[in-house]
Amino acid sequence: MIDPKYKIVLASKSPRRAKLLKQINLNFKVISAEIDEIVKKDEKPSDVVKRLASEKLDAVKPKVKEGIIVSADTIVVLDNKIIGKPKNEKDAEKILKSLSGRTHFVYTGFSILNLYNEKRITRVEKTAVTFRELNTAEIKDYIKTGSPMDKAGAYGIQDDFGAVFVKKISGCYYNVVGLPLMNFYKSLTGII
Repeated sequence: MIDPKYKIVLASKSPRRAKLLKQINLNFKVISAEIDEIVKKDEKPSDVVKRLASEKLDAVKPKVKEGIIVSADTIVVLDNKIIGKPKNEKDAEKILKSLSGRTHFVYTGFSILNLYNEKRITRVEKTAVTFRELNTAEIKDYIKTGSPMDKAGAYGIQDDFGAVFVKKISGCYYNVVGLPLMNFYKSLTGII
């Protein structure tokens, strides 16, 4: 367990990441990192998430006097193309149809900065996710819930209905949710 004396700041407005940090009994406050999440041409997915996680941390750092800052970024990759959050419902439907019956990869990069000792770490985790064949009606029903609209890849593995799209995963389940908890926890304890 992490000693509650450490002040932790989550540089993310993701409710899923906040829930994951609570799950491992971390006390933290949220300071949202407002950055332009731009993918550079020919940048590898692992490099994208590491860079964006670092940029989010750097954006919040001037607002934090002491403690530990945590940031993360998650992307979905299919056929070597990054799939972001859907622009609208039509885009969400297109994304979910493209994932149907196929395997894609979820990358999460996270950065941790311990301001007490100036130690910083950035890591990345990759998980393979295979969807079963989806039919148009269930895709449309899921989109009506609004859940896909704020998620990379237009789905949440933790959602009541999004969960039934997933046939299997290879790797960390929590990575697909938004933060690879075991990797993150080991990294956090390693820099304290």
